[in-house]
Amino acid sequence: MHKKPVPTIYILSAILIFVLGGFFAWQGGWTQQAKDWLHLLVRWAHVIYGIAWVGASFYFIFLENSLERKGVRDELAGNLWAIHGGGIYYLEKYKTAPKELPKTLHWFKWDAYLTWVTGFLLLVLVYYSNPQATLIDPSVRALSSAAAIAIAVGSLVTAWGVYVGLSRTRLLYHQGAFGLVGLVLVALAAYLLAHLFSGRGAFIHVGAMLGTIMAGNVLFVIIPSQRRLVAAAQKGAQLDPNQVKYTQLRSLHNNYLALPVVYTMVSNHFPMTYAPGLNWAILAGLFVASVAIRHFTNVRERGGDVSYLLPVAALIILVVAYVSVPPRKTASSAPVSFAEAESIIRQRCASCHSANPSDTTFVTAPAGAKLDSPQQMAALAPRILERAVLSRDMPLANKTGMTDEERDILRRWIQQGAKIN
Repeated sequence: MHKKPVPTIYILSAILIFVLGGFFAWQGGWTQQAKDWLHLLVRWAHVIYGIAWVGASFYFIFLENSLERKGVRDELAGNLWAIHGGGIYYLEKYKTAPKELPKTLHWFKWDAYLTWVTGFLLLVLVYYSNPQATLIDPSVRALSSAAAIAIAVGSLVTAWGVYVGLSRTRLLYHQGAFGLVGLVLVALAAYLLAHLFSGRGAFIHVGAMLGTIMAGNVLFVIIPSQRRLVAAAQKGAQLDPNQVKYTQLRSLHNNYLALPVVYTMVSNHFPMTYAPGLNWAILAGLFVASVAIRHFTNVRERGGDVSYLLPVAALIILVVAYVSVPPRKTASSAPVSFAEAESIIRQRCASCHSANPSDTTFVTAPAGAKLDSPQQMAALAPRILERAVLSRDMPLANKTGMTDEERDILRRWIQQGAKIN
């Protein structure tokens, strides 16, 4: 039987990344601009492969949930009629395998593998190449770069090991209990990492832990099981039904973990969720809400009704949003001069947010926000209030050491009109 080769787009993507990396190195060393371009290409590839992987997971779970199981041939588990893109499709699922395997059998694995590989490369580019800028927050825990990277990588290995251990127990076949234990472990991981790393670094590593579990399921369980199925079919033998059930459960876990992982991938755009405080509880709450939404979809596709899960998920999100609001403190109303605010902005913010950043992490001002002149500072005052005062996620990982007193001075200056005269 012929297997499909690795799709050309994957090979071309890898070649393009390495060629551009080599070009920039040849042009003048491994500059920050080269890193930024490599970051762009790897993130782009990560999103593309992630969409393909999650989309395939959702689609095949939909097929399993929607099969017509009555009135089908004995060798079939079910069939399905569908329409898409102007065409009508007819699909059949065999209980094990057809008597004669087709010449070409399509496998779904490279999207999963490359999603994890590009995701790990992003961790290296964004967090491990300069952990002091993104991963380590001295106000949370003063870690060395080596210690932070070791803990971060170790968390991925630990997550897979713990998950494998749980999956080898009878708990696997009690889905509700397994999910509850999983929630507790995710909340524990979020709590521990939030007390070791910056909020942004903690969130992305919880997502990386879950993504590692998903990719591990594909590499070590799902694909080997499919190979055994093909080998058994070629010999005319039957695959152990218990093994089939075991593999299907591991695949179902991937389906439920997809939405939480997607959230953590985009979490760095929403600092109100990972700002210091109860950020670990916020992450756990969003984990529950996203799993509830996914379960509603799965049950609905099977013809069941768990509509109550949608208002439950909405309520959880509302509670999480409330928890994310910074606590109100007794505010001072003492007047602040522009000179005081300007000194803080230049000392704590302008090293990155400038036409010519002095910070080694950036070659251009992040998000195009420049704070070189008083006029620019006044114009960006609302953003300073949101990011440096309320969500407190700026400066990035608090690498310039902005104090609570300085944040309060900025708050008062902005609330008093952000005057520059």
